Amino acid sequence: MLFAPAIRSAALASPRSFDRGFERFVNDAFFPAARGVQVESTEQGWTLSLDVPGIAREDLGVGIEGQVVRIETRPEAKRQYKAAYELPQEIDAGASEAKLENGVLTLKLARLAPVSKVTQLSIA
Repeated sequence: MLFAPAIRSAALASPRSFDRGFERFVNDAFFPAARGVQVESTEQGWTLSLDVPGIAREDLGVGIEGQVVRIETRPEAKRQYKAAYELPQEIDAGASEAKLENGVLTLKLARLAPVSKVTQLSIA
């Protein structure tokens, strides 16, 4: 029997963060191939390299939402692949690129520069 204490915190208050945590658990538990991802971090962003042999370029889809990268194949693809990775900072999708060569998918993901959301109020 596995005992895992449930701690309710502000970070887990939103259903979205719970979904990401559950998705990470499922990926780690049932898809051990996803652990073989190589991640390199630079000041400009990250480079993810993962093996996806036997998957055609047109069957792969890469989605970026905030700081999460989702990689999955179309349902009609001969070989299925699905994984999600959460990075420590939001990703600039416009400056990122993906390349599939010899069965290796390389994602060059640019960091999104943080924007200050401070609003100045005029004093009357």
